[in-house]
Amino acid sequence: MTVIDHTEAGFLPISRAAEQLRVDAVRNRIATRLHDVATEIERAHKETTRIERSYGESTKVNITEIDDAMETNAAVQQQKQMVARSVENEQILGREQKVLRRLQPSPYFGRIDVVDPDGKESLYIGTGSMQDEDGEFLVYDWRAPIAGVYYNGVLGPVTYDTPGGKRRVELARKRQFRIQKGKITNLFDASETIGDAMLQDVLGQESGEQMQNIVATIQREQNSIIRDTTSQLLIVQGAAGSGKTAAILQRVAYLLYHDRHSLTSDQLLMFSPNRMFAGYISEVLPSLGEKNMIQTTLSEFLELRHAGIAVQSLFERYEIDQDGVPAATAAMRAHKESAAYMNAVREYALHAPHLHFIDIELDGRVFFSKETMAKIYHEQPQAMSAADKFAAVRKTLMRRLNLRIKMEASSDWVDDAMAGLTESQVRRYTKGEQFATGEDEVTAVARAVVAEKFAPVYTALYDDYFIDIYAQYRAFLDQHEQDVTTPDVWAEMARAYSRDVERHKLLLADAAPILYLRDLLTGSGENHAVKAVFIDEMQDYSPALLMYVHHAFPNANMTLLGDREQDVFGSSYKHGDATAAIAAAFPRLRSRVLELNRAYRSSRQITDFATALLPKNPGIQAFSRDGVMPRLELAPRSQLNQRLVQRAAELRARHPRVAIITRSAKEAAGLTLQLNEQAPELKAQLLDANATGVGTGLMVLPVYLAKGLEFDACIAWQVDQEHYGPKDGLILYTVATRAQHELLLLGTDTPDLLQGPIHAGLLVTNGTPDAAKLAPSD
Repeated sequence: MTVIDHTEAGFLPISRAAEQLRVDAVRNRIATRLHDVATEIERAHKETTRIERSYGESTKVNITEIDDAMETNAAVQQQKQMVARSVENEQILGREQKVLRRLQPSPYFGRIDVVDPDGKESLYIGTGSMQDEDGEFLVYDWRAPIAGVYYNGVLGPVTYDTPGGKRRVELARKRQFRIQKGKITNLFDASETIGDAMLQDVLGQESGEQMQNIVATIQREQNSIIRDTTSQLLIVQGAAGSGKTAAILQRVAYLLYHDRHSLTSDQLLMFSPNRMFAGYISEVLPSLGEKNMIQTTLSEFLELRHAGIAVQSLFERYEIDQDGVPAATAAMRAHKESAAYMNAVREYALHAPHLHFIDIELDGRVFFSKETMAKIYHEQPQAMSAADKFAAVRKTLMRRLNLRIKMEASSDWVDDAMAGLTESQVRRYTKGEQFATGEDEVTAVARAVVAEKFAPVYTALYDDYFIDIYAQYRAFLDQHEQDVTTPDVWAEMARAYSRDVERHKLLLADAAPILYLRDLLTGSGENHAVKAVFIDEMQDYSPALLMYVHHAFPNANMTLLGDREQDVFGSSYKHGDATAAIAAAFPRLRSRVLELNRAYRSSRQITDFATALLPKNPGIQAFSRDGVMPRLELAPRSQLNQRLVQRAAELRARHPRVAIITRSAKEAAGLTLQLNEQAPELKAQLLDANATGVGTGLMVLPVYLAKGLEFDACIAWQVDQEHYGPKDGLILYTVATRAQHELLLLGTDTPDLLQGPIHAGLLVTNGTPDAAKLAPSD
């Protein structure tokens, strides 16, 4: 079926009725093609089954004669190729079926009319490509080169990249659609970027349990992030609600499309701020027809690499920091998390004077002693690096292990062990190998028996278990003491570090430097398969952590995104611009820094209030979506909990997803218990560090777990003098920017933080309709 081409001055007509006719025609084509594809898949599956059955029969041919063996081998190879082709055909049809099903309810969301030397053409943009019987595109994939015109182009002359170079066209029209279940519900024309009318329509809706793709509303600045294929280090500084996370996920989908012949989702790794956020974004890529990439959190990554050691998490450290961070602790932490400190670790690892080796034991007896290892290490040429000397120790011990296996093979215990072997055990040891004589087979089995016995020694050598990296790091700390301004404080810190290690605990600030030291000394720890790393909430990562991640994945380009104004974890001790510090840590990478300053999530009133909380004006632009003014409601301490119950019930009556955000996890847990005792009908849900998803209803969570999430309405708990000091603007900013439509602050009095110009954007009330600016006392 060919879609009807109604023309008007060379273009498809502009009337809504005509556009609906085209939608209907395309959907009819989709339905027809889905039926055909289902039939073809069934036929292809039957063909695959037939070929596989035939393949099984082909292998039963007599192979005792050389001619028959050659003929059988040729037949088998031919059948293998046929099976592979048949399976590939099924897979191609399956992928087409998924695209068609995705397009069926909403075939496209955009249209561009272009003029070039070849004539005039109307092109429609959707989440996948689709062609008619003649091979003409009915819908272009949003990642196709021509689709860049839709996102970037201003009416008039435009250029876009093609495989053959840049191409110039005239953009005559840009149209946006909202199509639901095959019906056009909204239609807008825009002259530049995706129009505010479309955004108003999308952003005015209630939030969902999971993030949705934004392909229909990608802005020009987001598009430049998505289509960047040249930067080795792409840093995206974005205001809260600016769409940076969504843009990065579209970037992943774009890269998988752009490099589809050399890149798979298994070669992409994303660091999410927590497990809950990983679940929140889990449907974006599948909605675009791509598999989810590998996801982890910083805690999971560090715990895996520090096997057997409990590494302090960001969340645990934040909770401790609530009691205050001593100046000396803050200074040491900032030093350990700097790029300069990691460079000092590298210099130490290059020429470590001695290594802290560990005895390798077998059955409770020393197999290779640490003294032997140290002797081999010091026998190496002076000019060799520490890592090369370590490799020489491993190689020498491996050689000695193999010699011991040969010598031990003639021992009496081996003879006794072999006497009891069954035929199947012998086959397992020989692995099907053919031997010239029986004596050769006996020797091979004997050595295999010994090798199995000595396997723990081999594992210790292969996995570098013969170096005490934690003692080695302590040696580095002692040497580094001379480079710090407070050696006495540093020495006490080093002693505290040793005490923690004895208890199998490790502070977060030491986690990356230790891993870096281990990898540099042992030549291990690098994953060369990962080609791209994405880190969300980059402000939570120190330069030291980011340098280690880059070291661990040396072949990967890095995309970092975050908001310096949401530095909840480091606001108490970090100074300076985190974005600049990160860029400076990677001077050799081809880097690019982009900023997203337009905030889309919250209403204009909420965004303006939140922006006023920041110590410096970051130039954040509120999207022009009006809402209700944020309000601070004051109540005596004895009435605060009851007021919370009342307001939470009112907000839940208006919105499906309401969050109560506290300063700490302890507060969140206690408050959830109180709410469920006072008002069980509210069904308050506690979201903690172990939560894996965000649902609907009333949720209670600490501020650091709320980052990256959004809710219809938010209640900031205990915003008063006692709980929010003058320096807590970043924390309250993070809380406020979680709200899409309504923001309520509850407290006993007005904190200094909310005085001055900020007060003008806030409705202060004691809960009565006149909203009098009262400050009740207990």
